[in-house]
Amino acid sequence: MVVSVLLHGLLLGGMLLATYIASQQRMPAVQPIPIDAVVVDSQVLHAAQRAQNERAEQEAARARAAAEAKAAAEQAEADARAAAEAEAKTANQEATQAAKRAEEAADSAARAQAAEKAKTAQTERRAEADKAVAAARADAAALDARRAAEAQKAAEAKQAADARQAAEVKQAADAKRAADDRAKQDREAELRRQLADEEHVSAVQSGPLRDRYIALLRNKIQNAWIKPSSATPGVDCIVQVTQVPGGEVTGARVTQCNGDAAVRQSIENAVYRASPLPDPPDPALFERNLSLRFRPNE
Repeated sequence: MVVSVLLHGLLLGGMLLATYIASQQRMPAVQPIPIDAVVVDSQVLHAAQRAQNERAEQEAARARAAAEAKAAAEQAEADARAAAEAEAKTANQEATQAAKRAEEAADSAARAQAAEKAKTAQTERRAEADKAVAAARADAAALDARRAAEAQKAAEAKQAADARQAAEVKQAADAKRAADDRAKQDREAELRRQLADEEHVSAVQSGPLRDRYIALLRNKIQNAWIKPSSATPGVDCIVQVTQVPGGEVTGARVTQCNGDAAVRQSIENAVYRASPLPDPPDPALFERNLSLRFRPNE
């Protein structure tokens, strides 16, 4: 297309150049023929006239030819210009159409590329969505499995706790029953022991061992008594004695006495001096609080 335009341009330029050259040429001036004042023959005159006419016709023909050549050149120039314009218009149209086709092709390619990109993006999004769904399903499955394991573990723990609680309840019941049995046995044994002690104490208290123990206590107190000057024969008093295991006296008080205050005080002092008191021959005879009769003259 470019070569064709260049060729038409060169042709048009040549035609314009030829037209310009032809326009610069002047028509030859018709020189007047000098007439000699010589009488010539008419034939000669006619011949000269014909020659002159022929020359005039030739000049006119050349002028017509130049005019025709100029008109032809102008027409050729106009045709060339029209052809060039048409060719240029056609070229422009073709270029426009080519550009449009190229643009359409580019648009189509761009649309195709965009569609391909969109398809690829959609595929990637679908893949990502499928991946996310798969991950969510995996997470859900793992969560369900974890919950199931936790539920099973909780059930097992509850079962074990129930079993432990049942065992503890049974063990507590067994322990309570055993404790009750032991307590019952202990109470029964304590009762039997108390009964035996009471029977033993009763037997000891009513037997000769008590009289011997009381005699030991009275003798030790009387031996520790320092008779006051105010004491008269026949002193007869009751003294309350408090002792702890081992015979140590912690208290002594005369409650009844036929003597004066000095006699009473001397008896209490004698009890403290007699501490510790003799041990009983039988532990069952030990009494923390004793009531002794003090009669030193017997």
